[in-house]
Amino acid sequence: MIKKAKISALFLIAAAILTTTAFAQSKPDSSKAGCNQMTHGQKGSALCDSMATNGKKMMNKHMGMMMKGNKSMTPNSVVRKGAIDLKAIDKNNDGKVFQDVMDWNVISDKPGKCPLCGMKLKEVTLEKAKKNLLKHGYKLKQNKEK
Repeated sequence: MIKKAKISALFLIAAAILTTTAFAQSKPDSSKAGCNQMTHGQKGSALCDSMATNGKKMMNKHMGMMMKGNKSMTPNSVVRKGAIDLKAIDKNNDGKVFQDVMDWNVISDKPGKCPLCGMKLKEVTLEKAKKNLLKHGYKLKQNKEK
């Protein structure tokens, strides 16, 4: 159910971006430039064009992932939910894990990229990962030592 909701939301966002971009491109250059100059000035016009291009690229990337069934658009084992057990994640027991500095709950025992944002995972100690998680409101599973 959640997967369908995410895909529906992404589809609506993509449609909005395509519609907005197509409408902006269909306007005569003089009205487009006039509007941007009135609201943003000369430099703002270039910024708006750049933002439209980047938005289109991002939308194409995510739509492509959905069409190909890319794992980044589906639940992934490195995306942690609920109480996070760092010791269980550290399978090789080296005291280090790889964590995304944008999506703090994306943690792996192996190097890689975040399936949510595409950023490279950063190697951190278990203690640093714990601090990052707590600082950003995530819960940790309490391991009972015997």
